[in-house]
Amino acid sequence: MADLILHHYPTSPFAEKVRLILGHKQLAWKSVFIPMIMPKPDVTALTGGYRRTPVLQIGADIYCDTALICEVLEGLAPEHTLFPPAVSGAARIVAQWADSALFTAAMAYNFQPAGVAQVFAGAPAENVQAFVADRAAMRGGAARMSSTDATTTYKSYLRRIASMLHGQDFLLGSQPCVADFATYHPIWFTQNITSAVAGVLDATPEVLAWLERMKAIGHGQSEKMSSAQALEMAQEATPAALTADVFQDDHGIALGGTVVIAADNFGLEPTEGELIAATRTRYTLRRTDERAGTVHVHFPRVGFTLKKAAA
Repeated sequence: MADLILHHYPTSPFAEKVRLILGHKQLAWKSVFIPMIMPKPDVTALTGGYRRTPVLQIGADIYCDTALICEVLEGLAPEHTLFPPAVSGAARIVAQWADSALFTAAMAYNFQPAGVAQVFAGAPAENVQAFVADRAAMRGGAARMSSTDATTTYKSYLRRIASMLHGQDFLLGSQPCVADFATYHPIWFTQNITSAVAGVLDATPEVLAWLERMKAIGHGQSEKMSSAQALEMAQEATPAALTADVFQDDHGIALGGTVVIAADNFGLEPTEGELIAATRTRYTLRRTDERAGTVHVHFPRVGFTLKKAAA
């Protein structure tokens, strides 16, 4: 199997989700650090525009969005499954809630003034301003939840998570599943990155104990790699062959057409390319970049829009 290359930065909560899954599945991986904010020229050379963190690269195949990355890692290493058959549907639903509603409330809570001061301690004021502007652009002009509303919502969500943990070690049973990893990462940020505001967790000791069990999983075996090396590997590789099930049409767009794919709610930068697969769960675009070569860029259907490119 080609190297698993994770493009990420240390304080990214969604990257922590994937790092912990790599540890859970006992996988070796390459670590490429990327900028926290735009511009990200080496990332977009691979993706064609998508800029959210993290991105998983396997040779000349580029996987966007952690929901899809979870499915890919499950296929590569089904041991220590993320999707136990008895709770597979529930696990995906809880994970989707955690990656959206819980994440939104948690991060709005985390970035109250005390949290911001801790994250950017010692950084110039212009760095903070650049980060705020970058994240506002990612929201596409949508308002951010106020810290007051976020506090109320986050506390409520933490109580619900605690009730799910009553009498068991993990959210849906005796072993962690995708629901645990998705729920963990925004709370990990509270506890580890903005610890100045982590007192909110004290009211839910079940959650604190679960956090320790999750943290103990670790990140597996990683080695540092430069973004230049990752681009060279993409350039030299050939994308993996597609499965036989490559087309399910919901849009009236034929394979081979030039399309644009973008997230539907956050990080709206589009990726344009040739539509070469549209399966039940994902889209695949073929695109060529002078630095990355010919790559296949993969997106999940859920959470993304597909449109014909403008003529």
